[in-house]
Amino acid sequence: MFSGSMVALLTPFGPSGEVDYIGLKKLVDHHIAAGTTAIIAVGTTGESTTLTVDEHIKVVLKTLEYVDGRIPVIAGTGANATHEAVTITKLFSGTGIAACLSVTPYYNKPTQEGLYQHYKAIAEATDIPQILYNVPGRTAVDLLPETVARLAKLDNIIGIKDATGDITRVKKTRELCGADFIQLSGDDATAVDFVAEGGHGVISVTANIAAAAMATMFNLALEGNIDAAQEINQRLMPLHTKLFVEANPIPVKWAAYQMGLIEHDNLRLPLTVLSESQQPIVKQALVDANVL
Repeated sequence: MFSGSMVALLTPFGPSGEVDYIGLKKLVDHHIAAGTTAIIAVGTTGESTTLTVDEHIKVVLKTLEYVDGRIPVIAGTGANATHEAVTITKLFSGTGIAACLSVTPYYNKPTQEGLYQHYKAIAEATDIPQILYNVPGRTAVDLLPETVARLAKLDNIIGIKDATGDITRVKKTRELCGADFIQLSGDDATAVDFVAEGGHGVISVTANIAAAAMATMFNLALEGNIDAAQEINQRLMPLHTKLFVEANPIPVKWAAYQMGLIEHDNLRLPLTVLSESQQPIVKQALVDANVL
């Protein structure tokens, strides 16, 4: 089962915008040493939308190589065209990827039936375990618990990353899908509460910056020591909030650069480096969270 603090890993770029694979290996080793329980490669935080398909595949496979079996690697494989999501997913067959994380189709705003058929098509095209990803704030479509329940009946749809911030969905989803259906928070600020309600862990942006603290916090939460977990959570709350002063992954990449975790803070257009007016805010958050 996937649980604990799982990182939505950023993708480091070199000075000319090329993928920095040496930097990627350093990040992988950093997270394993810090206690991160799984790495999600080339999700939103990994800038999936600006990588070429070849880069996308290579970054995932290099992450898998660098991890070398120490923790699971989950591949981001979502797309807003079903055929594209199916194609990308099938490219990882037989690679050793532990699961795929597939975001709801963005921009085209499908119905609940459309969402069901989208994920059903992906699931039927592969034997790789599939994790649904619901983030209405970015996609403009909400995967409702009733639709999740329909999808949970398919053999290789094993869980969901829920970034709605609505912790009331944890109980409802468990009632509809059963206790074995994996529920992972995609909202750092409410993730401890999510686990307290019965969730299994988090796929985290904050973990890029505070990997060890996030790992400790979710170990405590999963052991039932919610009060101790919340103490850490309150310290990290500036990161949970200020890492989103501009669109993810703009702030987290700048923060990682400030901490020396990556060599450059550059992104690919249309994303741009964190604006000067927001830099003091993010830097103060790093100080307040006691990570800088």
